[in-house]
Amino acid sequence: MQQIPLLQNIKEAAAYIREKYPVTPEVALILGSGLGVLADLVEDAVTIPYEEIPNFPVSTVEGHAGELLLGTIGGRHVLLMKGRFHMYEGYGVDTVSFPVRVMKELGVQKLLVTNAAGGVNTSYSPGDLMIIRDHINFTFRNPLIGPNFGELGVRFPDMSEAYSRRLREVAKSVAAEQGLTLQEGVYLGLLGPSYETPAEIRMIRTLGGDAVGMSTVSEVLVARHAGIEVLGFSCISNMAAGILDQPLSHEEVIETTERVKQTFLKLIMGIIPKM
Repeated sequence: MQQIPLLQNIKEAAAYIREKYPVTPEVALILGSGLGVLADLVEDAVTIPYEEIPNFPVSTVEGHAGELLLGTIGGRHVLLMKGRFHMYEGYGVDTVSFPVRVMKELGVQKLLVTNAAGGVNTSYSPGDLMIIRDHINFTFRNPLIGPNFGELGVRFPDMSEAYSRRLREVAKSVAAEQGLTLQEGVYLGLLGPSYETPAEIRMIRTLGGDAVGMSTVSEVLVARHAGIEVLGFSCISNMAAGILDQPLSHEEVIETTERVKQTFLKLIMGIIPKM
C-alpha cells in the first residue's frame, strides 16, 4: 500500500464501515488462530466480509474467517476482526496494520489483541493464557517507516508501555474473580511461516521471550502510534520447538485453542465492560 494515498484509503474504508454500522465502536478486538469463537460474544452483530471493505486485504489462513463484526459485548460497542493478516501471506507491514488505522478513524479507543503462540518459557503449558507485558520485534519490519502524517500520530511514538499497565491490572483482577491463573510475559514476533528451530528457541529464551508467534507486533505499533490503549493475550497453543522433542503443527494450535475457548470467552466477557 503506497504511503501517499494512505489517508484517503483509511477514510474510504472507515466510511464504508460507518454506513453499515453508524455507531462509534469503543473497543476493537483482533482474534488470532482458532480464537474466532470470541465472535460468538457479539450481540446484534453486523457482519462485513473483508473483501467488501474498500482497500482492505483478505485473510488466507485456516482458522481465520475474514470478517468484520460490529455490535455490543457487555454493553460496550465493539469492532471485532475475525481473522487477521500476516506478513508471511505476502502482505507488507503497512497492509497488515492497515485495519488498525481504520479502527482509529472509526473512533476506537482501546484494542484487545489475541494470538496463538508457542510457549518458550519452560514453566508454561499448552492451554495457558498469557497476558502480554511487552514484545520484542524480531520481524525487523516497522509499519511506521515512511512519511509521518501528524493526524495519525507523532513521528517518534513512545513504546515504554506498549501494553497498557492499567488494562493488564484489569485483566488480572477479572481473572482472580474467576479463579483463573494467568501467565504474564514477553511475546516475540517473527515473520514465519515456518516454525522456529530448536536453536532459535534457545536464542529467544536467552533474549527474554516467553512466547513466540507470527503476528501482533505490527498491529500494536500502529495502535500505540494512534494513541489506542492496548491489552494483549497469547494462548499458549503448543510448546515451542525443541522443548518436548516433537514436531509442531497448525492442527495442534487449533486443537488447543478449541480446548480453552470457554475459559477464554468467560475472561474476555469479564474484561470488556471494565476496559
